[in-house]
Amino acid sequence: MLDIRFIVENAQAVKDAMATRSGTYDVDKVVTLDKRRREIISEVEALKADRNKVTAEIAKIKREGGNADALIAEQKTDGDRIKALDAELSTVSADLRMAALSVPNIPDKSVPVGKDDSENVEQRRFMEPTKFDFEPKAHWDIGADLNILDPATAAKITGARFTVYRGLGARLERAVYNFMLDTHTANGYTEIFPPYMVNRDSMTGTGQLPKFEDDAFSLKNYDYFLIPTAEVPVTNMLRGDVVDAKDLPIHYCAYTACFRAEAGSAGRDTRGLIRQHQFNKVELVKFTMPEDSWNELEDLTHEAEKILQLLKLPYRVVCLCTGDLGFSSAKTYDIEVWMPSYGRYVEISSCSNFVDYQARRMNIKYKKDGKTGFLHTLNGSGLAVGRTVAAILENYQNADGTVTVPEALVKYMGTDIIK
Repeated sequence: MLDIRFIVENAQAVKDAMATRSGTYDVDKVVTLDKRRREIISEVEALKADRNKVTAEIAKIKREGGNADALIAEQKTDGDRIKALDAELSTVSADLRMAALSVPNIPDKSVPVGKDDSENVEQRRFMEPTKFDFEPKAHWDIGADLNILDPATAAKITGARFTVYRGLGARLERAVYNFMLDTHTANGYTEIFPPYMVNRDSMTGTGQLPKFEDDAFSLKNYDYFLIPTAEVPVTNMLRGDVVDAKDLPIHYCAYTACFRAEAGSAGRDTRGLIRQHQFNKVELVKFTMPEDSWNELEDLTHEAEKILQLLKLPYRVVCLCTGDLGFSSAKTYDIEVWMPSYGRYVEISSCSNFVDYQARRMNIKYKKDGKTGFLHTLNGSGLAVGRTVAAILENYQNADGTVTVPEALVKYMGTDIIK
């Protein structure tokens, strides 16, 4: 979250920044509630000072044998008022925190201003889009023809937007995420295997709540949520901690299943592996000193790109404009892989620097030279596994209906062809 004092003292600048984002955000509500909170605190302090003064006067009158009934009545009135104000303060403080939590991060000055993804700015490309001398098929048709992807059975088991992987399809999924984990751990990341369920505080800490609760799967009889990404449990590992600066940066990677309701996505990517309610992903999470986070973002993006380079899949990197920027992010690079069936690049990773936005929500601090401050958090997909499988099936398909296994995956697959 943004610092409440910063919002109050820079309300117009914050509103100007919010105007460049998609959606509407009530900055004035934060200012109004903070003003009321301060008024209550001031009034309570004045009443308590007056009560202490009256208490002393009552004691004096009683010592002298006088009648203090009027002062005692006044003291009771003050006490009742203080009790009422304390109750209001509790409500106002909770409302203020909720209002502040509902204001997104301020885009970094280097982020291009734009209304939506059409105004994202391309940074670089790797390889040229794949060309074929035959009519290429979509990955869902390849999966059906090879009997390795089975959404129909998944629909019988659960419902729409799920897939059963069979045979070499299941092995390819496993090969991809093992390859990703091996690559990232060889690059210095520590592997984490976290819970797939998290509590409300964890979802709030990374920014999914309160704004995006409709996109989350929750457990009916518990205040738990199925994770939308490993970012949530892994980043919350340090919630409430103070980390010695000498132990930073911390680099974690984690493979998990991810669960998303995809509210508002009806009619989009209804076939195939691109938009599923359950999918696998390898996540990269970083905790850094503030002065290092921007270099760490560049490194994070290159580390995610390395997976596609080793798999020899065409991709491009774009810098998201303000109108396409995620709620908690100050700056994001999207990596988009080439999908022949779409005839365009499709997001396969988002690499973001949240600066101190998440750390402030989770109270994660660093300690250096006897002083503390909020550290910076970053994360990015390294990569989305299902989308990587889809990209492999489409870009490595052959005219005879088989799929060549990328060289980097052959040792994981035990074969160089899927047929």
